[in-house]
Amino acid sequence: MQFHHHGYVSHDPRVLPAAGTGIDRPADLPDTMDVLIVGSGPAGMLLAAQMSQYPDVTTRLIEKRDGRLVLGQADGIQPRSVETFQAFGFAERIIAEAYNIGWMNFWGPDPENRQNIVRTARTADYAYDICEFPHLIVNQARVLDYFAEAAADGPGRILPDYGVEFLGLTVHEEGDYPVEVRVRYSAGERAGEERTIRAKYVAGCDGARSGVREAIGRTHVGAMAAHAWGVMDVLVNTDFPDWRTKCAINAEAGNILHIPREGGYLSRMYIDLGEVAADDNHAVRATPIEAIIAKANEILHPYAIDVKQVAWHSVYEVGHRITDGFDDVDPGSAAAPRVFLTGDACHTHSAKAGQGMNVSMQDGFNLGWKLGSVLTGRAPAALLSTYGAERQPVAQQLIDFDREWSSLMARKPEEISDPQELAKYYLATAEFPSGFMTRYTSSMITGSDAHQALAAGFPLGKRFKSAEVVRVSDGNVIHLGHHAKADGRWRVYAFGDASGAGLDAWAAAAAPVFARFTPADGDVDAVFDVKAVSQRSYEDLDVTTAPALFQPKTGPLGLTDWEKLYAAAPSHWSTTDIFAERELSRDGVVVVVRPDQYVAAILPLDGVDELASFLEGAFLEV
Repeated sequence: MQFHHHGYVSHDPRVLPAAGTGIDRPADLPDTMDVLIVGSGPAGMLLAAQMSQYPDVTTRLIEKRDGRLVLGQADGIQPRSVETFQAFGFAERIIAEAYNIGWMNFWGPDPENRQNIVRTARTADYAYDICEFPHLIVNQARVLDYFAEAAADGPGRILPDYGVEFLGLTVHEEGDYPVEVRVRYSAGERAGEERTIRAKYVAGCDGARSGVREAIGRTHVGAMAAHAWGVMDVLVNTDFPDWRTKCAINAEAGNILHIPREGGYLSRMYIDLGEVAADDNHAVRATPIEAIIAKANEILHPYAIDVKQVAWHSVYEVGHRITDGFDDVDPGSAAAPRVFLTGDACHTHSAKAGQGMNVSMQDGFNLGWKLGSVLTGRAPAALLSTYGAERQPVAQQLIDFDREWSSLMARKPEEISDPQELAKYYLATAEFPSGFMTRYTSSMITGSDAHQALAAGFPLGKRFKSAEVVRVSDGNVIHLGHHAKADGRWRVYAFGDASGAGLDAWAAAAAPVFARFTPADGDVDAVFDVKAVSQRSYEDLDVTTAPALFQPKTGPLGLTDWEKLYAAAPSHWSTTDIFAERELSRDGVVVVVRPDQYVAAILPLDGVDELASFLEGAFLEV
C-alpha cells in the first residue's frame, strides 16, 4: 500500500481524503446527479465503491430497505472475486473471517445397503491450482459491508440512501440529465413522499424482480425448471463426519449440496425436494422447515442432524433466465445507452454453482470504470456500449454451465453409471466457476491478437493473471498484479528485453503517447500506471537510473514513486521467473490491462505506434 505522497498521513491510510462531491456531500438526494444506482446488492455496492474513486462524478445509490442487509442469501466466493476484493483493499480481511474451501467430498449409495450413504471421493479444491487466492464461503451481507466501507472511505464518500424506493423512469432524448426517475421514500419521517429526480445514467442493480428492467421494456428469456430445492443455514449437532467439508451427496432419497459456512459452526444445506408438478403453481415454496429438515435426514441416513437453530431458510425452483438486453438501446442503434442492468436484474440461475454474487460483482466492475471514464471526459460515450456487448455473452455462458451442473446434481442414483463422474466434472470445469474463463472479444478496448505469441500466458481479453516479481527499490518479492487497485487507472506492464536497451527506448517513445491522454493538472500516472519488469537481477538495477517514465514525480510534493521498477526473479514456489511462468518473449513485450484487470493489448517493445493507435480508439485526448 502506498500513501504519504500527498503529505504525511497519521490516520488509517485506507480512508482516502475526501474530494469533489465527497466534500460536504448532501444528506438528501439531490435533484440531479450523474449516476443513480438502484439497489444495494453485490453489483450495486461494488459499483458504488468504484464510483467513489471518481469524486468529480456525482453518484447516489438508493435502496428500498431501511438499512444494511442483515442476512445475505448468497455465500460462495470464487477466486476471481477474491482477486477483485484485493483490488478494493479488503481481500486479506475477508479471507480471515471466511470459510476456506480446501476440499470437496462426494457421497453416494452404499453398494451393500443402498439406503445408506458412503463417501465415494475426496477432491482437493481447485482454487490454488489456478490462482493464488482461495475459494471462500462468507455471508453476502459481509461482502456488502466491505464494499460499503470502500465506497464511504473513497474520495467520493458514497453512502447508500436507504429507505428510497424506485418507482419508474423515462429516458428523454435531450437534456443534460435525460433520465427522469420517480422515487418514493419508504422509511423514516418522509415515508410515502414521492419525488422526481434526474440522472445522466442509471444502473439497475435491483434484483430478479427489477423495476428498472421493467421500466426500459426488457424481459427475462427462459423458464423455470421443474425441480425444487430447500436451502437452510443451520447450527446442528451431527455424527456426519464431513460436516465441516463441502460435500455433494447423491442418495436413493435425493440429493444434498452441503457447504460449511464461516465461523466454524454454521453450515448451509441445499436439499433436493424433487420434481415439481406442472400445476403446482409455486405451492412447493410453502414447504415448512420441518419437512426440509426431515428430508435432509432421510438423505443423510445412516447419519443424522439435530438442528439447534435455523438462521435462514427458503425454497426455490431452479430457473435459468437471461434478459434480452443489458441496457436500454435496441440492437443496431447508434445511440449510447443511458440505463444499464446488472446482476439478477439481467441473469438468474440456481445457487448451487456458486455464481450469482460472483458474476454480479463482475458486472458492476465492468460498468463502473466505464461510467467514470466517460463522465470525466477520458473516453467517448461509445465506451458504454461495450458493457452489454461484453457481459451478455458471459451471462449466457454462466446459464449454460449452471444448467448442466444443476442437472448433474439432481440425478437419481440409477442414472449415474460412474460414481466418480461428478467429482471429475467438478475438477475438469474448475476454471469456469472460478471466474477465469471470461474472455472479452475484440472491441475499442480489446485489441488485436496479432502479437499474442509474445505473451502466451496473458491471453488477450482474459483477466491479467498475476505472478511474483522482485521490487527493485527494496528487494521484496510481491505479486505484480496485487499493486493494481480499483482506482480507475489502466495498468501498463513493460517487460524488458535481455539487455534493457529496448525497454529504455520504449519508455522514451511511449511517455509522450501517454501524456496525450493524461490531464495536465493531474499526476503523470493519473490515467496510466506504467511498470517495468527487467530480466536482470534486482541487485544489478538502480531505480534512480531508470527512465523518467519509471520514476515519476507524484502528488503535490512531487515525490518520486519508487515502486515502478521490478526484476523478474524466481518465485518462492518455483525456479522460474515471470517470463517463463507467463510465457513472455525474452525480446520484451508490453501488456496493457484495463481498470477491471482484463488484458486489453499485447504489443512488442518497438510497437509504440500500435500503442498510440490503440489508445486513440479507447480514449479522448485532453
